[in-house]
Amino acid sequence: MVKRYDFLVIGSGAAGLTYALKVASQGKVALISKTTLDVTNTSKAQGGIAAVTSSVDDFEKHIHDTHIAGAGICDPDVVRMVVTHAPAQIEQLLKWGTDFDKKSDGEFDLHREGGHSEFRILHHEDSTGAEIQRALISQIKSHPNIDVYENHFAVNILTQHHLGRNNEPWMTDIDCYGAYVLCEATGEVITFLAKVTMMATGGIGNVYQVTTNPTISTGDGIAMVFRAKGVIKGMEFVQFHPTSLYNPGERPSFLITEAMRGYGGQLRRRDGSTFMEKYDSRGSLAPRDIVARAIDNEMKISGDEYVYLDVTHKDPEQTRHHFPMIYEKCLSIGIDITKEYIPVTPAAHYLCGGIKVDLNGRTSINHLWAAGECSCTGLHGANRLASNSLLEALVYADVAATDSIEVMKHTEWRNDIPEWNNDGTVHNEEMVLITQANQEVETIMRNYVGIVRSNTRLKRAHDRLEIIYRETEELYQSSHISRKLCELRNKINIGYLIIKMAQKRHESRGLHYTLDYPDRNKKLDTYPID
Repeated sequence: MVKRYDFLVIGSGAAGLTYALKVASQGKVALISKTTLDVTNTSKAQGGIAAVTSSVDDFEKHIHDTHIAGAGICDPDVVRMVVTHAPAQIEQLLKWGTDFDKKSDGEFDLHREGGHSEFRILHHEDSTGAEIQRALISQIKSHPNIDVYENHFAVNILTQHHLGRNNEPWMTDIDCYGAYVLCEATGEVITFLAKVTMMATGGIGNVYQVTTNPTISTGDGIAMVFRAKGVIKGMEFVQFHPTSLYNPGERPSFLITEAMRGYGGQLRRRDGSTFMEKYDSRGSLAPRDIVARAIDNEMKISGDEYVYLDVTHKDPEQTRHHFPMIYEKCLSIGIDITKEYIPVTPAAHYLCGGIKVDLNGRTSINHLWAAGECSCTGLHGANRLASNSLLEALVYADVAATDSIEVMKHTEWRNDIPEWNNDGTVHNEEMVLITQANQEVETIMRNYVGIVRSNTRLKRAHDRLEIIYRETEELYQSSHISRKLCELRNKINIGYLIIKMAQKRHESRGLHYTLDYPDRNKKLDTYPID
């Protein structure tokens, strides 16, 4: 089956939905959702969205904070563009029906998070992402030009390779014509032809054993672009959120938002003593990379599997008001956070690298744009500043929409792409092979490519992963397509990219910390760009 659209959007988080809404007036849009529209990384975001909306704040402060967190390798043009575009995107969200918390005087009830010099985080209680997702879905479902395909899985983007031309690494004229997409209900692979394709598939958290990401976050978009010879950058910078709820057996790990530390929460050892002052003058409000490494070190020193986050000194009613979801979640496992410490541990959370894009969201592949966590814009550098991710997704969806609309008007469909061919393949009845390989990948990445790395660990991870890669490719070539098999294949690609880029960075910077070069990047007081 072949379907033709002006715009193909792969991914249904904040970036994908916003982009779809902004291009829909100019053509027909296909929106591909891996599961259902409400299951995304966006919907799990608790803290909020950073933007300058207060009279005591200004763009230069937000820009400065972003550069400091990014450890000196943020793109200055990108940082300025995203920060200065923020107020307009907040206004658009409000028009679409997003409800941000306000104080009694009508002003936004702003939070402050680690690395921020001012209170600038707009939020909806402690479920901001779900509120933004709700508002966007409402707009999507009412738009006549947007066709939503839930439970559809993008397998590969379509390029010259599917016309019998090899995409060699040195090619600079690769074109995207759409994607092969698996309908899970029927097992059919549909050929979606598009004049313009937007990749907005989110993160990679499930490459790791412990993650705050929903199970759908398997790096699909990055892997697809990598296989098509697109440029990928910054994969060594994987952000581990310092404070996920320690609750063995639960996946994904429940996130304890950074806003709770901004609210006054203190990190403590099991004996009740604080420790962050030993690592950074900002204490519990230091950027995430510093806090995650500090917790990791404290856990190794003590042998414990967690540390504590303490808000028992705060007003109980205020705590329940500001963090109702966290309060109820902890209560469900027997912890009253107004009276007891919260056990927390770091978990894979966010990728600062991904598909390299320019200021308009264009990738190195013609007619292909990318936005959101799967993209590498240069905003985050070596470490994302808290609550800049939703902002980046909205700004880049906006600029990509403006840019790609003009390209779409002068583009025709490529109608000679062959349909998916299953010849020579069989139904795979060995699901245990996929399940076991998945577990092996996650364990390898956690043990050897986590918060603290070394050349020896990275080589071991590469060698182990290579064996799984060969076995999985053999299975892929001989089996009927399935989402589970494709996800495994994508996770292996992502693991390989993280390892190779980590091996090439001979320094400790931001989220990439290696025992072989521990002192190459002392704490920066300024932000030189290299």
